[in-house]
Order: sequence, then C-alpha cells, then structure tokens
Amino acid sequence: MIAWLLIPLGYLLGSISSAIIVCRMMGLPDPREQGSGNPGATNVMRIGGKKAAAITLLGDMLKGLLPVLLAQALNVEPLVLSGVVLAAFLGHLYPVFFGFAGGKGVATSLGVLLGANWMVGIGVLLTWYGVYKLFKISSLSALVASLFAPIYVYFIMGMQPLVYVALLMSMVLIWRHKSNIQRLLAGEES
Repeated sequence: MIAWLLIPLGYLLGSISSAIIVCRMMGLPDPREQGSGNPGATNVMRIGGKKAAAITLLGDMLKGLLPVLLAQALNVEPLVLSGVVLAAFLGHLYPVFFGFAGGKGVATSLGVLLGANWMVGIGVLLTWYGVYKLFKISSLSALVASLFAPIYVYFIMGMQPLVYVALLMSMVLIWRHKSNIQRLLAGEES
C-alpha cells in the first residue's frame, strides 16, 4: 500500500520547476515571460546562457530520475513503477507549484526512463544525440528520440505497463511540440 504513495511523490517532485528556480537564483527573467515562454532548458539557454541551461537540464532530469530510482530501490511492482514514471513526467508538464504551466517534458522524460532502465535511457539519449549531430535541431532530436522510447522499452524490458506509459509520453511530447513541428515543416525551426 505504501508503494502507491510514490506516485503522488513523483508528481510533486516533477512539479518543481528547475527553469524558474534557476532563473530566480541567477537573477534572470522568468522563463515563462521571456523567449519562447517555455520553462525548459532550451528557453533558459536563450535568456541566460549555457550554464543556466545546463543546471536546468540537470534539475529536470533529476526530478524525473530520483522518484523512479526510489521506486526501483523499493522493488515496486511494474504498475506502480509505471505510475511513478508518468506522475513525475506529468508533474513537469503541469506543475502544481507553478500554476500547472510547465515545460515540454524532454529532460524529465529522459530522467524517468533512465531511472526505469538505464539501457532505455541511454538508447533515448543516443538517439537524441545522433539526430542532433545530423540536423542540429534540438526539437527534431527530441521528437525522434521520443518516438523510439516505447520501442526501446519494449525490446529491452518486454511487454509491461511501462510500454504504454512510454507510448503515452511520446504522444504528449509530440503534442507539446506542435508549434515546433509547424516550424520544422515550414523550414523555420532554429
């Protein structure tokens, strides 16, 4: 029964906005009001540079990784683990502490997948990196990597609830990147 409490804990940890906290601590403008308006590492890079973006990226990954590692350490059943993964991811997208207006979820999805299975996480990371090296477009890299995530989960971990969660996360990431997709199709994405 106590294992199920990890799901709301995952959501609460996911709700911590690394971008907003980093920007406040570094005296930068609120990322929701500058650049793209997205509280994520890419926008923080635009308004605050590489150091602020790197700290944001690490924070967003860790808030996904830590609750999933805790669930793994407690050896929870696959359904609970999948719930923690999804809750941390959704916490980033819809953070209770910041008016339910969060980022797009790329770094947090990587964190939860690394926590669920390091080989899945590395596969997603390598996919992102490979696409980025070819095209130099972060959003395209994130979209392709997210499409491969459920496939990696299936082939590395087998058919379990996490496959469906990874598929759902992939669909949400694509939906959250709809403006990026429009710019990609128009050849305008930076």
